[in-house]
Amino acid sequence: MEKFKNLKGIAAPLDILNIDTDMIIPKQFLKTIKRSGLGKNLFDEMRFSPDGSEIKGFVLNNEPWKEAKILIAGDNFGCGSSREHAPWALLDFGFRCIISTNFADIFYNNCFKNGILPIKVSEDERQALLADSKDKENPVLDIDLPNQTINRPNGVSIKFDLDPFRKQCLLEGLDDISLTLEKQNQIKSYESYRDANHPWL
Repeated sequence: MEKFKNLKGIAAPLDILNIDTDMIIPKQFLKTIKRSGLGKNLFDEMRFSPDGSEIKGFVLNNEPWKEAKILIAGDNFGCGSSREHAPWALLDFGFRCIISTNFADIFYNNCFKNGILPIKVSEDERQALLADSKDKENPVLDIDLPNQTINRPNGVSIKFDLDPFRKQCLLEGLDDISLTLEKQNQIKSYESYRDANHPWL
């Protein structure tokens, strides 16, 4: 998993409540178990018409937000079914940070496992960040994970809370497998002990 420390990038406004995982990546694209290639179908039904043409009114189809790395979303983002394809699609598109007032629990947990930083802010802070992201001339935010701040274009910083363990995993690029591999010496030691003392197992 790629390490997350500082992220400076374009923020895209998506001010819609209750965006569920089927809106993020519709069910017909869940046939793969690969983490790559899903970005082209992110928000498919909002981005594309039935004939496959781009819907110009959707923010991610327009410059400069086509290159967005940060998403400012509505409340309860990631609700619905617990598909890990949702963070896979967001990451493959280029998003490394999602900012909202609240997230569905399973989606929130899956973000950390895939190197995406989900940040919870107050509604007033979200509105300020939405305004920043809608500024076509400079929709850039600077996310400082070590100091847990969102630095706005006007120089104002917004502090955010984060579980220390999850923060450390992002900083070091550790997913569940990497965390397990860090214990491989202890695992080998236990396996040797078990083989010697319980050979019938």
